[in-house]
This record gives sequence, C-alpha cells and structure tokens, in this order.
Amino acid sequence: MPAKLRVRAQCQAGIVTRKQALQSAMSARAIGWKLQAREWRQVYRGVYATFTGPLPRQAQLWAAVLYAGEGAVLSHKSAGELQGLVGEPDDLIHVTVPTSRRVTPARGLVIHLSDLPGRLDEYAEGELPATQLPDTVIDLVEASISVDDVYGWVTKAFGRRQVTVDVVDLLVAVQSRRKLRWRAELKEAIVVAAGGAHSALELLWDKSVEHAHGLPISRKQVPFVKEGGRVGYRDREYAPFGLIIELDGKKAHPDEQRGHDSARDRQASVGRKETMRFGWRETRYAGCKSAVQVIEVLWRRGWRGRPKPCSRGCPVAALLERLDSWLAADPARRREWMEQQAAQEAANPGEAERQAASWAAVHQMVDDIVRARTERGAIRRGSVRR
Repeated sequence: MPAKLRVRAQCQAGIVTRKQALQSAMSARAIGWKLQAREWRQVYRGVYATFTGPLPRQAQLWAAVLYAGEGAVLSHKSAGELQGLVGEPDDLIHVTVPTSRRVTPARGLVIHLSDLPGRLDEYAEGELPATQLPDTVIDLVEASISVDDVYGWVTKAFGRRQVTVDVVDLLVAVQSRRKLRWRAELKEAIVVAAGGAHSALELLWDKSVEHAHGLPISRKQVPFVKEGGRVGYRDREYAPFGLIIELDGKKAHPDEQRGHDSARDRQASVGRKETMRFGWRETRYAGCKSAVQVIEVLWRRGWRGRPKPCSRGCPVAALLERLDSWLAADPARRREWMEQQAAQEAANPGEAERQAASWAAVHQMVDDIVRARTERGAIRRGSVRR
C-alpha cells in the first residue's frame, strides 16, 4: 500500500475508498489483487477495509460516511452516539447528505437529506464528520413519536456529564429551522432543561405540576451526603419548608432500589425533612392530584402562598375554596396567615419575574444572532449573483 494511503487508512480506522486508493497511485489491478487475496474486503461498493477480522464500530461509521460521499456527515442516533447522547449503538447507521446529492441505498444505512449547514467546513484529521451537537439534538427530537421522547432527548443534552450543549446555540439552531414538528415543545423543553431538569419526568413535573399550579420554585438536583459518605442528589427540594420531591421514572421498583430509597428517606427525616415520591403515572396522568398533595404538605409545613388551578375542573380550585372557608371561620387565623404570606413574599420577591427577564434576554440574543446570520447569507447570495 502506498505510504500516503497507509496514513489515510490509519486516520480512517482502516477504511479507504477506491477513489482514495487510485489518487494515491495505486492501480485498479492492485486493488483487485488485494480483494482477491482477502487482504482487503469490500464493506460497501467502492469502500474497503484494509484489514481482516470483524469491523470495529469506528470502522463501521467511517465506512458509512465514506460511502455516502462528499458533504456526508453522521447524524441522528449515529451522531448522538459519538456525542454522548446515545448509550448503545443503533443497528442502523444514520448519514445526512446535502439535498443536491443522491446516494444509492445500502443495507444498514439510513440516508437523510438536508440543505442546512449543520456541519463544519473542516474536520480534524481522524475526526469522524458528524452534525454539530445542537443539530443532532434537533434531528433526534424531530424523529420522536411522542412529547415524552422530545423531553427525553433535550434533558439528556443538558443532564449528561459527557455532553456539553450551549443553550443559545441550541435555540439558534431551533429558530434557524424552517419546519419543525415539535417546535413549541422543543423550545419549552430547552428552557426547563437548562434550568436543571435532568430527565423527561423531571421536566414534566416542572411543567405539569409545579409551574402549572403556581407552587413555589423548588431547588433542583440538591446535593446531600449519603450514609456511606458519598454525595447524592435530591431531584427537587422546597428548602424553606423541608419538603423533598423524589421522581422515579422506573416502571418497577426493585427491592434493592427500594431499600436505597428508604435509607434516603430516613436520612431526610433525621434532618426534619419530609420526602414525597412520584412516578410517571402520578405526574403525567394525575398531575393535578399530585399538586394538591404537595400543596397540602407545603401549607402544613409553613408555606402561605396561594396556588392556582391549571384548568377548569382542576381540584386545586376546590382546595382553595376549603382554605378560604377555613380562614373565614377565624379572623385571627386569617390575619396571621396573611401576615405570614406577606412576609414570605417580601423575603423572596419576584423570583419568577427575574427568571422571566433572564430568559427574555437570552431569546433577544438568539433573535440577534439569527438575524445577523440571515443578513450575511443574503449578502453572500447577492455577491454570488453579481
């Protein structure tokens, strides 16, 4: 093998194309001899492995990109695999090519078409070409079949330690897409996940239980020291009132995990805190009932805020009626309640307003970036026409 081709093969996990071999001064006859002698083998038409034995995953991915040709990049789950969004490799390899090109289908490959510049102009030697992380997240979201899947991909982007996504870059990528099936849900998920939701269940809790019913803003992923000295994290904590919310997305709760949960709850009780646990069913299908339960505990533990019904028929409305009747029956009790409510509001003024103002600034920054890119693109197209 020519030295130039050998170096290229090393950078491409041992995979080369017929075109690359010919450009390296290797003859078509030499390529045929390598294949006939089984020193090389064909992975796809015109794409060869320069070694024997099973194909490692990197070699499989390189073969797919090289087969798809100029401008091709790994995308969707295959890009997510490289970027830490996907834990296990998918059976199919996803590749995106420009809309100006067509690629002959091949077994095990899914070819996507895109006219978006969701790729770098240049890649470092040996780096697999892949869509940039924000575009990977959006592609995975667009392939989702439910809103829960949308929430899951976004929270993975913000919650996994090996993944680093910038919220502005992600929002810019969303706004730059002309057509998005899950646009509203995606924007909502980004805002909540950037605020600390590390799973689809946590995001759903923040949206459907806490925010929808006007509960106080909880602290997220609160660290604590376990019995063995290791650091753990509580999903949500209403710190001033000593209430912990743990969210369990598992369909079943194994005995071993149940034991760990009991130990956490006992440890919280030692600190005079109370733990409430909720799962998918209580959050998605009984969010209003779960909100009522949390509100009653918060009131018992000293919160004096006034929640809100999320819709007509929400049981929080009936809870407020009972509260008003209970307060009206004793003027002194009502006066004490209102004094405590005013003191709590004065101690933590406008937290929701501050968060809203911060996000308004982020969205303004996103609008400015998208506008500037659009103007640059228009100028560039005008220059080409002239």
